[in-house]
Amino acid sequence: MSIDAKLVAELRSMTGAGMMDAKKALEEATGDLEKASQLLREKGMVKAAKKSSRETNEGRVHAYIHSNGKLGAMVEILCETDFVARNEAFIDFCNDVAMHISATEPLYLKREDVPMDLVEKEMEIFTKEMENQAKPSDVIAKIVEGKLNKWYSEIVLLEQSFIKDEDQTIDEYVKSKIASIGENISIRRFARFNI
Repeated sequence: MSIDAKLVAELRSMTGAGMMDAKKALEEATGDLEKASQLLREKGMVKAAKKSSRETNEGRVHAYIHSNGKLGAMVEILCETDFVARNEAFIDFCNDVAMHISATEPLYLKREDVPMDLVEKEMEIFTKEMENQAKPSDVIAKIVEGKLNKWYSEIVLLEQSFIKDEDQTIDEYVKSKIASIGENISIRRFARFNI
C-alpha cells in the first residue's frame, strides 16, 4: 500500500515520531491514523523499557512559575548526556512536568515513596466505608483496591494523568519522551510552592 506524504506528516505532528517510523507504522496499520499512532506508542514503550536500565548522570533543575507569580514548581530531571540536557525537546519536557506539578499538587514521586502507615490508614478508611455493604468479602477487597489505586493516582506524580493529555499518565509521558529523545530519562525529585 502506498502511503500519502500528508498522512505521514499528520502522524508525525500527532506523535513526534520520525518520518520513517511514521511511514512504517502507517503501512502496518494500512493507513489507519489512530491505529498507527497506537502502534508507535507501543513501540515507544518497548524502546523506553530497554533504555530504563541505563545510568542518568546528567540533567537539569527546571523551574516553572505561573503567570500570577504565586505558584510554581522546581523539578530535577535526569538524562544520560549533557547534550540532551541542553536539547530544546528535553527542556520543553522539563517545563511540562514542572507545570503539571504546579497544577496538580502531587505529594510523592512514586507509589513506593508513600509511607506505609498512610497507606494502611487509607485502606482502613476505605474498608470502613464498605462495612455496611451487603457484598462478599472478595468483592469488598477489590473495591477497596480500586479506591486505593484511585487515591494513588491523585497523590503520586508518576501515576497522575498528564494535564496536557489525560489519556496518558506522567509515567507514560516520560516513557514516550525516552522513546523520542533516545535516552533514559528519570524524574528524581520535585518541590511545589504556593502563596
